[in-house]
Amino acid sequence: MQIRPADPDHDAAACAAIYAPHVDPGPASFEAVPPAPGEIGRRIRTAHVWLVAVDDGAVLGYAYASEHRAREAYRFAVDVAVYVAPGAQGRGVGRGLYGALLPALAERGFRSACAGITLPNEASVRLHEAMGFEPVGVYRHIGFKAGAWRDVGWWQLDLAPDSSP
Repeated sequence: MQIRPADPDHDAAACAAIYAPHVDPGPASFEAVPPAPGEIGRRIRTAHVWLVAVDDGAVLGYAYASEHRAREAYRFAVDVAVYVAPGAQGRGVGRGLYGALLPALAERGFRSACAGITLPNEASVRLHEAMGFEPVGVYRHIGFKAGAWRDVGWWQLDLAPDSSP
């Protein structure tokens, strides 16, 4: 497995296909309609970092970091997410992606990585906690998706302990 920066022109369709089942029918994403490859390409271009895991030319998963909030004081924090193709789950793809993404963010001067996880999602919780994320809170009944009110748990990782901006 190779982990590399995503190419918006080459990888967008594969990333869109991996993401689509999390949007519809799944509750993991609060988007209502799976984004088209063109939109995923735009997101790749605007992300702080977007990585793909590739094996034998096939994209197995991706991870990215995006703006946490627009206000200036949040400029050292990012939201992160990882998505793995169904056939590649349980093979260390998510860990490999985060293992590359998190140090890259620290090198770019980011201090905090935040991950929102629609609950329940034990696999995602296990992955994030294995990577050092700690739970910091839960938004209760924050979104209505797939016929039910959903909670979103928040996990945070300090990327640069004891550092100044």
